Order: sequence, then structure tokens, then C-alpha cells
Amino acid sequence: MSQVEMLSIIKEDPWLTPYVDDVHGRFARYKKARKEIEDAEGSLLNFATGHYYYGILFNQEKKGWTYREWAPKAHQLSLMGDFNGWDRTKHKMERNNNGDWEIFLPYDEYKDTFVHGSKVKVNVQGDNGSKDRIPAYITRVIQDQVTHDFAGQLWFEESFEWTDNSFDPSENFQQPIIYECHIGMAQEREGVGSYREFADDILPRIKDGGYNTIQTMAIQEHPYYGSFGYHVSNFFAPSSRFGTPEDLKYLVNKAHSMGLTVIMDIVHSHAVKNHSEGLNQFDGSESQYFHAGARGYHEGWDSKLFDYGKWEVKKFLLSNVRYWLEEFHFDGYRFDGVTSMLYFHHGHTSFDHYDKYFKEGVDWDAVTYMQLANAVIHEFKKNALSIAEDVSGMPGLCRSPEDGGCGFDLRLGMGIPDYWIKIIKEKTDEEWDIYEMWSVLGNRRYKEKTIAYVESHDQALVGDQSIAFRLMDKDMYYHMHVNDQNMVVDRGIALHKLIRLITISLGGEGYLTFIGNEFGHPEWVDFPREGNNWSHYYARRQWSLVDNKELKYQYLDNWDKAMVRVIRENKILASQGGHQIQMDGNNKVIIFERNNLIFIFNFSPNNSIFGYKFRAPEKGSYRIILNSDRKEFGGFDRVDDSIDYVTDNDQNLSVYLTNRTALVMKKK
Repeated sequence: MSQVEMLSIIKEDPWLTPYVDDVHGRFARYKKARKEIEDAEGSLLNFATGHYYYGILFNQEKKGWTYREWAPKAHQLSLMGDFNGWDRTKHKMERNNNGDWEIFLPYDEYKDTFVHGSKVKVNVQGDNGSKDRIPAYITRVIQDQVTHDFAGQLWFEESFEWTDNSFDPSENFQQPIIYECHIGMAQEREGVGSYREFADDILPRIKDGGYNTIQTMAIQEHPYYGSFGYHVSNFFAPSSRFGTPEDLKYLVNKAHSMGLTVIMDIVHSHAVKNHSEGLNQFDGSESQYFHAGARGYHEGWDSKLFDYGKWEVKKFLLSNVRYWLEEFHFDGYRFDGVTSMLYFHHGHTSFDHYDKYFKEGVDWDAVTYMQLANAVIHEFKKNALSIAEDVSGMPGLCRSPEDGGCGFDLRLGMGIPDYWIKIIKEKTDEEWDIYEMWSVLGNRRYKEKTIAYVESHDQALVGDQSIAFRLMDKDMYYHMHVNDQNMVVDRGIALHKLIRLITISLGGEGYLTFIGNEFGHPEWVDFPREGNNWSHYYARRQWSLVDNKELKYQYLDNWDKAMVRVIRENKILASQGGHQIQMDGNNKVIIFERNNLIFIFNFSPNNSIFGYKFRAPEKGSYRIILNSDRKEFGGFDRVDDSIDYVTDNDQNLSVYLTNRTALVMKKK
């Protein structure tokens, strides 16, 4: 039997047999690329240290600052800034044979001018003329509040005192329960929140909610706040609009002290096309960091696309992967736009045949890059997590290269939120199909872990709505008082609870929610822009809604906490998938077992059934440990969860199963 036939994903999936050569080729390209790197630089991790060579660094041996920049097609580079009165001619850089430019500033000569907090740029003369640019590896970028111009800022920090040496995220990663959040919009006031405000005000809420992992968005510097952080300009600079680099370290360190894992939304799928702030045509050519022509431009995103096959680009991006783990102690990444990276068509096709994963439009350079990036993550930090935002379902994406895969730990179950939105929008409650529901939530590849979710930031952005608002709409404005009975709100609260519980319990090996949606945050997310008169009204989280005991938001928050607690304590996400016990299409009842818990869902809008009978996995006495119909969860207390439920002689259990209710039972 040949080596190619021994790759695990081929042995485990007969449908991959016609693609043996393609799967082997994927692994062979990774091994070849890795060997080239190791032969040249000793190891993959050594290769991923571009941030120790490029950029502005203090040289202890020579006693001064060295600035290096890769700009192979530039005619001349000159460093300028506050230190030389922004003179474009005084500090010309010298070029070596590798296309690197360099200048050295002796400490004794520049100690009073080249100082912490001062601003710098580099003037690049190339085929596109003379341009003032921000150094590619700069670690801090600030915006002038008057001119709105961006510039690099020298940041010679005092050493930050980390206290997280003993933090081990491995237990959290066994069943990641992720709180996706945006630092700037995390406060209630109409403005931009800070790293420290988030650490002091929001981390306790996350911890109290039972979430064990934080996914931070928009960390890499981006010139336009309204881009949600997706048009990155400066890949090594944490966004200064939220505070200093030390403030971000304070946040991560505090999260670790609370037992919370912190991963970062990393954007290597594209980059801002701006010249003055970003990398586009940095050396005067179109093909330095990005592909030239149409291949280097994403029409849908209006942004530039990296050339993942180029040596220097791989060094830049892999160093960036290492940098955030090393400098800021992040525990891993959620990779944005993986589908766009994988295919030349960026996912604009229906993935209805295996040919689409191996034969049609696959960017093999990008596949190899992702394999290398995941190797850097897991070799630099043993207990680190990598998540792929992929809608295509490429086989092996979440398997190791040695198995024939790409090396991610988990993928986002992107079809799940789309499904919930579709049935809420297009179907009456009577038309909800429990068999279709089971199929969607159970549809994932063997041994490839999935993050299940009802809604992320994508589902709440302007033009869309939070699930709670979809269910209750304008009634949320008028009928959320605890004493106000309203059928629309009652239905919305009931379905919100059922949708979340069935998603977290059946849909994957991890779970995610977007900040505020755990308590049914209304409306949508809209960042300040010209179209809304630069308002922050919808770019914030209204914590006063859930804190107000006169409002019903507390019910959804109570439910979320109880739901997460049951899932965590019983290690549901770390277990095998759900085992079907009963499917009752007439009554819209789904019953399944997972890790010794019985999950019971009645999606019927009307049918409440006395003595609903089903066969238990084992004989014995059972208790209801979670009941969505309790008053504290906005229910009606119709089900008695204080009693024991004992199987009969035929191993059946009988419960009062009320409409739009979810129950979780556990054997005593």
C-alpha cells in the first residue's frame, strides 16, 4: 500500500478515493515548502521572526536603532519624522542585494530626538513617484485628530509585567465556548471603548456568563473604523483607537488571571488598498506583497490579495502569526475569510461536488500557507487554537497536514446561522421541519470539529438584525416590561431559548455568541459612517437592558447562563455527537442523548402533551436539570422539575411536554 493511500482522511472517506493524488499533492507541497524554509533558516519558527529583523529595532551591540524595510523595486527609501523635521532627504537608507533597505541611528546622536511617542514615516521613491509611507512592520500607528493623517509612532515601552505564566488554556480548548466581541463597541456610551474599559467592565460579565474563550475583533490596525477591522493596514500594530499596546496586554493578562482564553480575529485574507496607510504598491510596484492585476484585487471587498507563494510574503505573514502569540500572549486565532483564500473565485460557487475542493479554482499557494501558519501556531504555543471561517467545507481543513489536511483545529459552522435566519424569515412556525433541523445541525465532517452558533457579528451587521429582533421586531420597543404580556414577545423569548440550546447541544464541538446576543440584544450593528451621519448609536452594547430587573432581557440572560453551565459541567462539547432517541414530526418533538444527558425539544407552537412518552437510554430515575419553561427564564412554570421521573417496565419515561419548551434530563 502506497504512502498516499495511507493518509487518514482518504482511508476514512471513500468519496476522496478519486482525489488521492490531489490530497497527496497537498501534503507534498507543504513538506516541500517547509523543507525549503528549514534549509534556508534552520526552522519554521526561525523563519517566522521577521519582526526581529525588519522594522525599527534597538541594536544593543551597536548601541542604536536599526530600521530595515523590504522594498525590492524601490529606487530610494528615506526615514523621516519628528526627529529630523520631516526632511525627506536627510536620512537616506542603503539597499542590499536582497531588496532590503537599512539605516542605523546611533543612540548618542539621536537619544534626544528619536524618542518614545514621536512620529515617523518612510519616503519611498519608486515607479509610482515619491510617496510617504508607514513602515510595514511598525508596531504602533496613530491618527492625527485634526488632519486625520496616519503615521507610525515610536513606542519604546517599559517592560510589561506579565503574571500569566501558569495559565493553561488546554481545558478551555476541550470545549471552547466563545464570546465574540469588539472592543470599541463594548461600552454603552456612544463612542469608542478602550482595552482597559473592556478588561475592567466586560470581562467580569463574560466570566459570569460561563464563557471560557474570548474572540477579539478589529485588533490589527485599520484606518476606517466602520470596516469592523477587516481592511487591515498595519499588521503588527494593535489598534491605537482602543489604547496603547500595554493596555491590550493588560486586557489579555487580566483575562488569563480569570481563567479566560483569548483568541484574536486575524485577517490574512486581504488588506486595505490604501497607499498612504497600507502596503499597496509600497515599493512602487503592483506585485510586491500582492498579486498584480485582477488576481490581486477582491471586487467584493474592494481590497488587495496577498501572493501567498512569495517567500517574503510568507515571511511577513508567518511572522505576524508568531508576533501576536509572542508579544501579546494571545492563545490562538480565528482566521477570517478562509474560503476567499482557498479559491480564486473566493467562494462564489456552489460546493456541490468534490471537484470543487481539488480541481476547480483552488489556490494551492494559499492552502500551503495555511498549513504553514497552523504549524507556526501549534509549534510556538503548544496549547493554542486555530479556527477557520470557511463556508466551503473543504475536506481535511481541520485535520493535520500529516493526515492530509490543512491543520486547523475547528471550523465555523457557517450554515447553521444561515439556516435559522432562513426559517425565521421564510416559514411559519407550523412549517418548521424537525428532520431538516436535525440534518443541518448534524452535518459535519468526520473528525473535523465545528463551532456551532446562532449568530455572530455577521448576522447582526447593518442590513441584518439580531435573532432576537428578527423574532420580536418592533414589539421589543414596547413590550419587554416584565408585567407586559405580549404573544409576539412570549413566542420570541421561547424560540430564542430553544434555538440556542439545540445549537449548542447538537451543532458541534464548540459554541459561539456575539457580544450582547446572549441576552437578546435588539436591533443591529452599524458603525459610524457617512450614511448614518457618523453616529455611534448602533455601535455599542446596551447593558442597561439586561441590568434592568423591570425588563425581560434578564430572562434570556438567565437562560444563557444556565444553558452554558449545564453544557460545561457535563462536558457536552467534548463528547461524541448527539444520538437520536425520538423524532416526532406531528408534534415537532426532537429527543436525543449526548454524553448521558437527554435533550428534549418541543417546537410545536400549540401542542402541549401530558404524559409524553419516549424510551430512555437506560432504566432508572431521572431529574430535569434545565427547563426553559421556568419563570426565571421567561416561561410559565408548567413543568414540574422538582420531582423524579422513573422509567417504567419498558424503559420509557413520561413527561409533561409543553409547547415551545426545551428540557434537559439527567439520570440520578
